[in-house]
Amino acid sequence: MTLLIGRKNEQKELQRLYESKESEMAVVYGRRRVGKTFLVNQMFEKQGFSFKITGLYKNRMAKQLENFSLTIQEYFPNTNFSIPKTWMEAFNLLKTCLKSTKTGEKRVLFFDELPWMDSKGSGFLAAFEWFWNGWANAQTDILLIICGSATNWIINKLFKHKGGLYNRASAKIFLKPFTLKETEQYLENQGIEWEHYDIAQVYMIMGGIPYYLKQLEPGRTLSDNIDNCFFKINGKLWDEFDNLYETLFDSSENYLKVVEALSTKRMGLRREEIIKIAKMSDNGLISKILKDLLKCGFVRAYQYYGHKTKTQTYQLADFYTMFYFNFIKKNYGHDEHFWTHSLDTPQKNAWLGYTFEQLVKEHIEQVKTALGIGSVLSQQSNWFEQTNKEGNISGAQIDLIIDRRDKAINLCEIKFYSGEFTIDKDYSLKLRNKVSTFKTTQANRKTLIPTMITTYGIKHNKYSGIIQQEIVLDDLFS
Repeated sequence: MTLLIGRKNEQKELQRLYESKESEMAVVYGRRRVGKTFLVNQMFEKQGFSFKITGLYKNRMAKQLENFSLTIQEYFPNTNFSIPKTWMEAFNLLKTCLKSTKTGEKRVLFFDELPWMDSKGSGFLAAFEWFWNGWANAQTDILLIICGSATNWIINKLFKHKGGLYNRASAKIFLKPFTLKETEQYLENQGIEWEHYDIAQVYMIMGGIPYYLKQLEPGRTLSDNIDNCFFKINGKLWDEFDNLYETLFDSSENYLKVVEALSTKRMGLRREEIIKIAKMSDNGLISKILKDLLKCGFVRAYQYYGHKTKTQTYQLADFYTMFYFNFIKKNYGHDEHFWTHSLDTPQKNAWLGYTFEQLVKEHIEQVKTALGIGSVLSQQSNWFEQTNKEGNISGAQIDLIIDRRDKAINLCEIKFYSGEFTIDKDYSLKLRNKVSTFKTTQANRKTLIPTMITTYGIKHNKYSGIIQQEIVLDDLFS
């Protein structure tokens, strides 16, 4: 068996369902390329599948039924039948085949990319409901696993189904990208041993997406690998962006308008700002798009600390999408060594700085553990204050606020730097102004703890004493 990196909780849940004395339905979902199919295949490679089928992308009902028939023929070679004309006939055929081949052990049925089978007007979902509720669920030896990248379909058509499929899933397994530690383990398994500084940069480009990481080659430098994947003509991932959103969402052009609007401001946008920049109407569609993007993990929503308004700010959270809008969209095809030639440019350094903030937020649990507050209830947010008209309050912004139940608040500065970060006199004054402004404008009595999150820590000098706690890049790999 190929080594499975991470996914410990997901493996335990699937194994629990397999060992159950009842029939079970598991839904494994998440963004494209995150490793859903790989997880299921590796989990049940030894036991084998009683039936495994993959839906056909953007194909008519007739082709889907033909695919279903060929798969039936593969798993039940002694069965004579005609190609079903409806999904009811198809699922009745599957039921008949399964009834005649009981083994006494759990039988695993795997429907990969099931949303693709549900072509418009096909009646697929009704037939699938009939198969599960009318027969499979009443058995004791069926483990039905559904996979799909179209997360919005999974949520809206299965989890929120108003008919017989409502609340039928025994387990809803949302597969997240790898963490930094899992990314390191995956790369080592691929024969790539890089220091944490380089792995962090790869993460800021690809996120923890196994399929993207698989394209990296041992023996190539980090920059050469990125050029080979994204900037070389017809490189390994040159057309990934278009495929990513098109396979996830119907009417993907509207989703692209929203994510492109979000890419214009790193701190994020409010709903009305998105509508204005994307030039879209203020209606239910924009609400649906934002909800779908949130559920898929492409966008995060938050409120600024201490602000009276409850209006949410939406921020682009998918690393690959951020990298695409910052670099690939404008530069693909112009220079096959673009990333190598971009070493230490102002644009790249600025991107490293604000994307490292996103990386830290994606690893907030590791941050809290390193701070020794892993078991303390806390909430995280951003904070800013504008200079007031009277001029007695200076404008200030803090990258990350961790508001803790133990009556303390970590005010976190986040810096991506190639060595130890030096706090000089000017920067020390800037930090003191942030703490002072926060204390003046926020009505709470909690202890304020200035905290620095950097790649290699801070260089200790006469100005560094303002920092009370430090987190380094290595801590995020815990």
